[in-house]
Amino acid sequence: MNTVTDLSKFSLIFPDEAAQNAHYSGKDRPAIDMFVLEELGLNEVFHLKNSNLDEYFTMDRRVIFHRMEVFGDMLACPEISQTLNRLIPVLTDIMELRRLESDSGDTESYLESITEIELYISSLNILSEGLSPLRDRLRSHAFRALTQRIMELVNSEYYAELNQKLSELTSRVRDIRSVTIGVNLDAQLRPSSAGVLSINPEPFRSGDVIEKILRLNFKDDEYTCIANLVPFSKKQSENQKTALALAFNSAINEVYKQSLRSWKKIVQSYVLENTDFLLNLMPEIEFLVKGTALLRQLDAKGLPLCRPTIPENGEPVFRAYGLYNPCVALKVNDEIVPNDIEFDRDNAMIYVLTGPNRGGKSVITCAIGLSLAMMQLGMFVPAERATVSIADGIFTHFPTGADDTIDKGRLGEECARLRDIFEEVSSRSLVLLDESLSSTGSFEASYIAAEVLAGLSRVGCRCLFSTHLHELAAEIDAINARTAPDGGAAIDTLVAGIEEGKRSFKIVRMKPDGKSYARDIADKYGLSYENIVKHFTENR
Repeated sequence: MNTVTDLSKFSLIFPDEAAQNAHYSGKDRPAIDMFVLEELGLNEVFHLKNSNLDEYFTMDRRVIFHRMEVFGDMLACPEISQTLNRLIPVLTDIMELRRLESDSGDTESYLESITEIELYISSLNILSEGLSPLRDRLRSHAFRALTQRIMELVNSEYYAELNQKLSELTSRVRDIRSVTIGVNLDAQLRPSSAGVLSINPEPFRSGDVIEKILRLNFKDDEYTCIANLVPFSKKQSENQKTALALAFNSAINEVYKQSLRSWKKIVQSYVLENTDFLLNLMPEIEFLVKGTALLRQLDAKGLPLCRPTIPENGEPVFRAYGLYNPCVALKVNDEIVPNDIEFDRDNAMIYVLTGPNRGGKSVITCAIGLSLAMMQLGMFVPAERATVSIADGIFTHFPTGADDTIDKGRLGEECARLRDIFEEVSSRSLVLLDESLSSTGSFEASYIAAEVLAGLSRVGCRCLFSTHLHELAAEIDAINARTAPDGGAAIDTLVAGIEEGKRSFKIVRMKPDGKSYARDIADKYGLSYENIVKHFTENR
């Protein structure tokens, strides 16, 4: 028997066993949970059935690059996703079969083992037929290794022997159509003992003349009954049916005991191990297939996707050019407005974003979080180009109707959630605040917001604070002056712009002018003093 590469620890989404072990020990997993993904909107466009998406986030730079190679292959070769989609139902059948095996009898278990072998061979054939023609086009280590290992299995002497034995055994077992039973009678012609004389590949036929006429065959042979017994299953209780079925199964089992038992050992000693390797890949396959489908949808709309540069030194930075929100892009048919965002020590690490309602503040806030989340899943970033350092967590503070508001009040609940962020945040984190502290008056909200911004400045993390508090911008210089002596990160302002009275959805780095927003909105709805007077005069 040819030896093949050990597959027990094989993974499509980790470059080696050490990276895989580090991930599942929790060492390289960032604080990005399902609640954050729900607020960002990623769950809506990237939903998994067999696992949670937050299980796949990593802080390992090697793992990210490894996965980007895998996604690159899947985008370049649609046949890979087609192959994996064909494989999933087969693996699902194997899992269901194993579940049933524990409840079945010996004969059923043996026959189920034969079925598992067939499914195993089918799964290898699917992978071999789908991946082998792509060998020269594959660039990722994962798919090259998988293709090599599948070909090793398919071309091994053992695989050929397995197919031969399967063919022989299935032809013997699955061709059973009838059993010839010998019954001994006592002096009173009562059955005294019985046994199986033969197992036959053809069913017995009735010797009834009417049935012979219907079959147009009057020839009698060894499969034609000379007298009919009571038809099986008619007028029998469930217990009687079960007893008769068990008797036949027991007889078949006795006939094939040795071959079936030896077959079972083959399954247990070799095939189960290799089937386990495929079953272990199922969650990874779903993750890759659905992740690729999301990227392919964005690509089909002509939207850019890039492999970001990831600094090795871990210095917190986020520079994205032509950034857009992928969740919004998939929902609308309008032209998507891209933006350039830069968080770094040379510019600012923290921004206060103001602008009109529905001017794109929340959209760009989520876009920043989504791009970082997608990168740390090992996916491409929704931008033309980007340089992004790995985060140890993404923390969001968006409007919510949490139950805590009943006891604490809305403002108390908001402050409690902000406090919780400070329990975990570090200089490597990303914090996204969208309309935080909107439950109180502008004076109180601006004061608390200034304190929060000062605290985040001292932490030194990347943060975007999207807010309706235009007057907060006037406090930025004072906050910077307060934190700079202690090494605080710089804070600056962004504005969701309005051009010629219309929302442009462009994000511009500048100081906001609250009056200009009010003036534009007043002009749009005819509520300026001049328009009111004009309307009043014309309609008197």
